[in-house]
Amino acid sequence: MNRKTVVLNAAKMNFDGKLDFSVLSDDVTVYDDTTADELLPRIQGASVVVTKEMPVNGDLIRRFPDSVCLICEAGTGYNNLDLEAAREKGIVVCNIPAYSSERVAHTAIMMILNLSSSMQIQMKMLADGNHDNFTKNLQVPHVEVNGKTLGIIGAGNIGRAVIRVAQALDMDILVYTRTPRKDEDGIRYVDLPTLLKDSDYVSLHCPLTPATRHLINKETLSMMKPTAFLINTSRGALVDEPALIEALKNGVIAGAGLDVQETEPPAADNPLYTMDNVILTPHMGWKGLETRKRLVSILAGNVHAFFDGNPVNVVS
Repeated sequence: MNRKTVVLNAAKMNFDGKLDFSVLSDDVTVYDDTTADELLPRIQGASVVVTKEMPVNGDLIRRFPDSVCLICEAGTGYNNLDLEAAREKGIVVCNIPAYSSERVAHTAIMMILNLSSSMQIQMKMLADGNHDNFTKNLQVPHVEVNGKTLGIIGAGNIGRAVIRVAQALDMDILVYTRTPRKDEDGIRYVDLPTLLKDSDYVSLHCPLTPATRHLINKETLSMMKPTAFLINTSRGALVDEPALIEALKNGVIAGAGLDVQETEPPAADNPLYTMDNVILTPHMGWKGLETRKRLVSILAGNVHAFFDGNPVNVVS
């Protein structure tokens, strides 16, 4: 087997030019971006194809050259790839689990702390030259997180990392997972309606699947407290965005912190950009330099293990 490796959209990871993809193999071709029309010509003769959140549908995968044996998704989620088509072609698909767990968890906690202090409103006031918070006492809500209840939906690596920090902040923890578990020290496992009803903050940490798409919708939002905040650092489509916008406008919930959106980037006229009760960030949870270097290191490990005949992190 040749070791030709093609990275199709490196700019998604290497936007600052500080990553080195030469560690993947002794024959690496790197493209900053690749269109659907360019994809097939670029992977001719390659054994390994690397993507990052790049949609590759079944029709395209079925047309991959026979030389392709491995697709590496350079991230944790792999809903952008058609696994069934890959299986039909005999192509192994692997991902990069847990490379950004701490950084994404810190993003979720950052949003919880900032929303509890109305920090987005305070910064906007300063940008507008409004100093009322300094001259007329604090004009915005400012509450403690200790003693509040954090609901975690999905207790994988990132969810568990959020729980560890939240417990250090003396928050009470509720967890909903697909597989029922026994309660742990300071962690109570509950059904979804109970979690939504009892939580002051709800943080999403589950993969995007047909079963979880629009898990948060008009009905589930209506179960939340009007004082509660929704945090999403996982996948944008877990949330029915129009339903969320309506809920935020009408006071169904107090606010939201969204590092991911249903369409990325959001359209220029998306009201989430300007809503006072929303913190909106550009899917930055995984984009720290240390995190991206760790991604490339694990990616290299995936490729080398495959060439050695012992593939790891296989999802197909």
